[in-house]
Amino acid sequence: MDTLFSGVTAVTMDKSFRVIKDAYVGVTGQKISFVGQTPPEESAARVIKGARKVLMPGLCNAHTHAAMTLLRGYADGYALQEWLFKHIFPAEERMTDESVYWGVSLAALEMAASGTVSFTDMYDHSLAVGRAAEESGLKANLTRALMTSDENFNFAADPRAAEARELESRFHMLDGGRIMVDASVHAEYTSNRALWEQTAQYAKDRKLGMNVHVSETRREHEECKAKYGKTPARVLFEAGLFGVRAACAHCVWVEDGDIELMRGAGASAVHNPVSNQKLASGAAPVPKMLAAGLNAALGTDGMASNNSHDLFEEIKAAAIMHKYTQNDPTVITAEQALRMAVNGGFVSQGRGDETGVIAPGRDADLILLDFDKPHLTPCHDVVSNLVYSARGSDVVMTMARGRSLYENGEFKVQDAERIMREFRKSAEIYSAPGA
Repeated sequence: MDTLFSGVTAVTMDKSFRVIKDAYVGVTGQKISFVGQTPPEESAARVIKGARKVLMPGLCNAHTHAAMTLLRGYADGYALQEWLFKHIFPAEERMTDESVYWGVSLAALEMAASGTVSFTDMYDHSLAVGRAAEESGLKANLTRALMTSDENFNFAADPRAAEARELESRFHMLDGGRIMVDASVHAEYTSNRALWEQTAQYAKDRKLGMNVHVSETRREHEECKAKYGKTPARVLFEAGLFGVRAACAHCVWVEDGDIELMRGAGASAVHNPVSNQKLASGAAPVPKMLAAGLNAALGTDGMASNNSHDLFEEIKAAAIMHKYTQNDPTVITAEQALRMAVNGGFVSQGRGDETGVIAPGRDADLILLDFDKPHLTPCHDVVSNLVYSARGSDVVMTMARGRSLYENGEFKVQDAERIMREFRKSAEIYSAPGA
């Protein structure tokens, strides 16, 4: 046994949501090899004492644009359409492979330090994204988002589609599946049926998942209905995008029929509560989604619309905002909010059977939180504290596939000092006068 967590409070995230006090959790290689309330007979190369510490599966950020750390705090205070087309898209045109690489590398530091072990990314400059993800030690599902206004779009000839294919060729199933590649359509309103159908066929042929923004704003949703007589979810479904494992980001304005359609197709809705509130997009009907049996996950979205990769903020926001909008304190329980950040996220990535539970045979994707803090005292209920009181800064260890990525303020895999230095250089273009 390589590592033994001794005397921790283990939040297993299994079907019965067991919380085991004074637990022993062993890790051998990339896997969890022991879970019990008495010490294992096998000795461990390293023992981590867990008094007043909580061990749980690592978090899954199921929707982000990691390179947008370069635009953290850039162009605040705009509605999504104006923000995107007048500010963000022009700013992104100034990005390079190098700046994107450093942007994703910084995002990986931030995620590892706050308990995220896996993320789903949608962006361009894809090979730079892939290189940064590979070096981070995190798990990742990477996508090259496709957009077009060309009604004669040809997947075989389009240079952006070629980038998507190269991303798949170089990075799909890298390191035993630590890095996976999915297909992606940016959104209904930034593309057309030719792109949808051809990208859907590519995903089906290559057995890839699909990532797409769906009904993020009322305007997007209603303009699609006016144009096609159908909701975005319906037109994308009919074009074949939900014919594979599909993760649909935002889903703020989806209708009851959309929820049933997505559930029947086995799709996932990725809730981004902080971004949706900052951009005033609205509150997704997550209580209806969960009641219907639709898998729901959590994401941060990009750093220009959040502005933090701390998934504990999303967990609390998801648990609270729907109580407010529904005027009902019983909707979205603490357990449901935590499951969205773990189990729901990994299901959306196609990793539901490999991780997300503290049990022998599962990947050792684990985080350790220090509960010996004023804001976590007293602890009448561990799950309540995790959802309503914990912060990413309470994470003292992040482990992905048995490998320590972050521990007690120290990054074990990435060169944090160099990343911070090079990132600041890359971000200078956006802080210059007239930027």
